[in-house]
Amino acid sequence: MRMNLLNKALFSITAMMSLTTVALAEGAATPAQQNPVMSFLPFIIVFCIFYFMMIRPQKRRMQEEQTMLSSLTKGDEVFTKAGFIGTISGLTEKIVTLEVDNNVKLKVLRGQIAGKANKLFEEDKTEKTKK
Repeated sequence: MRMNLLNKALFSITAMMSLTTVALAEGAATPAQQNPVMSFLPFIIVFCIFYFMMIRPQKRRMQEEQTMLSSLTKGDEVFTKAGFIGTISGLTEKIVTLEVDNNVKLKVLRGQIAGKANKLFEEDKTEKTKK
């Protein structure tokens, strides 16, 4: 009976050792897990490129446009996105009244003002002097 218990104990010890050996061998056979940050690195790089090439310059242009629109006053000569050039004769929070000719006035949304005409005329002068 003693021999029987000893055999059972030896068998259970060898069985546990073989199971742990198999478990260790399986763990060593699987490749190491890749760092999750490294798997997202290409996406992070693409986002940074988009940010510096597209989002940031567009945000800067929008800020410049907002400061230009907020600095409009009566008497400024402006041009619209539709191509009209006129002098501001009236201003409200949302609407700008442009005088495009004697007694010809247009009401335009403030957001449709593209810029000040003096800037436009300065560009024409510099182009003529280059030629």
